[in-house]
Amino acid sequence: MDIERIAIIGAGASEQKFKTITIFEQRDQPGGVWNYTGDEGTGPNAITIPQPRPSSVPQQPVNGTFISPVYDSLETNIPSSMMQFCDFPFPAGTALFPSHAVVKEYLHRYAEDLRGLIKFQTLVLDVSVSARHPRTEWKVTWLDLQTNQVSDAKFDAVIVANGHHNDPNVPVIPGLAEWDQMYPGSVIHSSLYRRADPFINKKVIVVGHSASGIDIASQISEVSQHPLLISERTKTILTPEKAAVAKSLPEIILLDPMNRRVLFANDHEERDVDCIVFCTGYHFSLPFLSSLQPSIITDGLRPHNLYQHVFYTSEPTLALIGFQQRIVPFVISQAQGAWVARVFSGRLNLPSHAHMQQWIEEWKAIRGDGRNFNVLGFPLDAEYINYLHNKSSAAVRRNGLENDGSGKKSPFWGAKEKWTRERVPLIKKASQALGSRRREITRLEEIGFKFEETLEDTELNKAHL
Repeated sequence: MDIERIAIIGAGASEQKFKTITIFEQRDQPGGVWNYTGDEGTGPNAITIPQPRPSSVPQQPVNGTFISPVYDSLETNIPSSMMQFCDFPFPAGTALFPSHAVVKEYLHRYAEDLRGLIKFQTLVLDVSVSARHPRTEWKVTWLDLQTNQVSDAKFDAVIVANGHHNDPNVPVIPGLAEWDQMYPGSVIHSSLYRRADPFINKKVIVVGHSASGIDIASQISEVSQHPLLISERTKTILTPEKAAVAKSLPEIILLDPMNRRVLFANDHEERDVDCIVFCTGYHFSLPFLSSLQPSIITDGLRPHNLYQHVFYTSEPTLALIGFQQRIVPFVISQAQGAWVARVFSGRLNLPSHAHMQQWIEEWKAIRGDGRNFNVLGFPLDAEYINYLHNKSSAAVRRNGLENDGSGKKSPFWGAKEKWTRERVPLIKKASQALGSRRREITRLEEIGFKFEETLEDTELNKAHL
């Protein structure tokens, strides 16, 4: 690939070969959604209810601020030792599950060397192919949020790394829109949740029970009426502790706002419901790529037409980074970024278009064509990280690059990382059981998790250093 000018939307990786790297960031600082925005923009009518499809316009600022879904007491659900970039550890003494403020500071420090490349407060409006022969050229159009001026520029390649936590998914349920209109603020999405105080002594339904849903439900249950009602497609077996304060119910099929009545799929009904919190995730939404054919975004369930979840098969000078689900995002993004940088710098080649399409069809046959296509929960995430590591390690070396010409390191998960990843739910549970003392815990061993490395593990790790 003959690439010299790269546009990065959100964040990305770089190599010394490129003449121009421009990073577009809509906020006024790096770190994306980890930049906590408090109560800004969380009032009634903050989002459209229901919101069953991806938005057709880019996320808009509220009073100059792009709202973050981070809530007051948010902590990571992955140990800091696992979620950090492989070449940039968290500071010594960081809690095992750090707060959002610690993660933000970590990302700010990591981005310090890139600040000169970043155009802050620029909202990307459109990315389109402006030429195809003799090589593909991309036109990026953006809005300067300070001057309100629209500009554009040409690039040889584009990396999209702006995440997928800005377009809330709120399903269509009969009566939901009328309920929201009759009781403004009583229906929210998890992106607007900040703390449990508004739910004191309220009868609450939490819809969805993924990682954020579990955490939010746990917080609300400490102050709400009991039982807290948890509605989800697949029934969760509540622990004895949770069963004492919560009740698991199937999907909601009807809301009757006149009587504050909610009907569930098993014909169970609840009356006098005060609040409904949708922890139903986000749409995959990239409005600035809407001109591309074939489309990357369709129904919002997952990105389409991406080889190995990264390269757009029709024009592989476009790459998406960090769009998988149930992953360790910083590590996956670093692994993908290292691979993309090597491809764009010409040190690695991609297979043919037919081969890339074949991979998509084979993965579809294994994982299906819906949301699961994009889910890489353990052990798939470990296999993927090491696959990308091996890809990057095979790149042609180039004088002037770090690590003896191989370039920025790609992460590799050995036996310890896999052992830890598999036990993350148990580790998180053991940490939560300590209450406020959990913030003093910095190592797995302090809560009884000790990995015993074998000689075979040691030799394997040495081989990938």
